[in-house]
Amino acid sequence: MIDIRKFDTLGHADHGWLDARHHFSFANYHDEDRMGWGALRVWNDDAIAAQSGFPPHPHRDMEIITYVRTGAISHRDSMGNSGRTAAGDVQVMSAGTGVTHSEFNLEDEETTLFQIWIIPDRPGGAPGWGQREFPKADRSGQFVTVASGIEGDGESFGALPIRADARVAAATVSAGDRVAYDLGAGRHAYLVAAKGRIRVNGTDADPRDGIAIRDVARIEVEAIDDAELVLVDSL
Repeated sequence: MIDIRKFDTLGHADHGWLDARHHFSFANYHDEDRMGWGALRVWNDDAIAAQSGFPPHPHRDMEIITYVRTGAISHRDSMGNSGRTAAGDVQVMSAGTGVTHSEFNLEDEETTLFQIWIIPDRPGGAPGWGQREFPKADRSGQFVTVASGIEGDGESFGALPIRADARVAAATVSAGDRVAYDLGAGRHAYLVAAKGRIRVNGTDADPRDGIAIRDVARIEVEAIDDAELVLVDSL
């Protein structure tokens, strides 16, 4: 099964400082057919105006992965962590028993990002936060794991840890080239091209369309344009 969810069918909220598209039900957007995909619960496509952002707010029992597409986001939390995550890089926050954080675009330009929420395998646990650079050259022509709770991924790929049987992977693919991903039995994949038109197992998709995949052993992605891909693999 490959279900293309066109960008213009996603939930939409324009707050002025924040222009958000919701792949799944979120805030005031509710669609019974889009409540999540496997353990993936939220995929927001956010554009945050310069010198604005999310003031302090709480989370608990969620793995929150932020993939910055352009610009940068600055994080501060109740654990005492702070950091700036720039385009192409990733931060992860395990909310655990509870954490309060803020996310601001302190740049003089708009920041765009994907924020991905994954339901943890078990509730509770101490909250945590981390970030890492993932140079685009290192993921040219291949999927590189950027965050994972699957055994072996951290040691093999230097992925940021999450508390879920799930993996977040990213790739850059030149126009005309292909990249493949093997999906285990019973698992769900959700794929978005941050940029570039792509063809997934023969089905065309535009930039920022959501592609929900299951019961497919191998995902083959052909880049029609130069493309940047982000994929979540979960139960």
